[in-house]
Amino acid sequence: MTLRLSQRVLDGLPSLSATLGRLVRAALPASCALCGRDASDGLCAVCAARYFGQAAARCRQCGLAVMTSVTGVTGITVASARCGACLAHSPSFDATIVASEYAAPADQLVLGLKFGAQLALAPLLARLLRDSVLRADAEMQAHGLPELITAVPLGANRLASRGFNQALEIARPLSRALGIPLMPRLMLRLRDTLPQSRLSPAQRKHNVEHAFTLTPAGIDAVRGRHVGMVDDVMTTGDTLDEVAATLKRFGARRVTNLVFARTAPRPATVQDAYVANRRTACFT
Repeated sequence: MTLRLSQRVLDGLPSLSATLGRLVRAALPASCALCGRDASDGLCAVCAARYFGQAAARCRQCGLAVMTSVTGVTGITVASARCGACLAHSPSFDATIVASEYAAPADQLVLGLKFGAQLALAPLLARLLRDSVLRADAEMQAHGLPELITAVPLGANRLASRGFNQALEIARPLSRALGIPLMPRLMLRLRDTLPQSRLSPAQRKHNVEHAFTLTPAGIDAVRGRHVGMVDDVMTTGDTLDEVAATLKRFGARRVTNLVFARTAPRPATVQDAYVANRRTACFT
């Protein structure tokens, strides 16, 4: 898919926006999900501008927020920039697009959807993620939008317990908003893994190793194609790395993560914070 296709999507954005707007207004109460003010689309203008109005400088591969420096000015987004960690050990996925940092108050949207079963929040998260996709820098746009999207699958037990896959609930309206086909049964989780949030970084990687495969239809669908992988939160990236590795073993050409929120690293000491900042310095 080329940049020309992305431009066609942009040309059709008014009608896509109108459609998604109607879905959001029908699903959400007429109040802001963050502050409770009157809001016709789930988010008031004040909260939209304050928490989602300005894109952070991020590594284009893993989506980690970074401090960049251009002629002595910090906070400048540099096209093609990757963080030191991705340069040292490149993950299997090619790019990550993020709508928000996983921090208050935006984290309440994820928690409300994931653990509060507030499914009406999913179209709002999809709209905010769509905005981030369409703001992607020239380097990402050069590769075009994904040709199909899917969501990180849940294990059978967790799906039965929760009753829904929060990533898939975001992927459905996102697919419609971007005009990209959704394949909800592209992948399977072969076993129920432990919750990543309870594990150390080393344990997380082992936890999801060889945990995914593709369905027969998925094998045919991904070969030679650019796949968009939707998830609600990205922490260490180990799950998405394993998912992307699986997709590429079956012939996917490119994998882009479409993630609502990205968790920032939390250094334990001032010295750790200094080291972390050094490691996440961006290079071109």
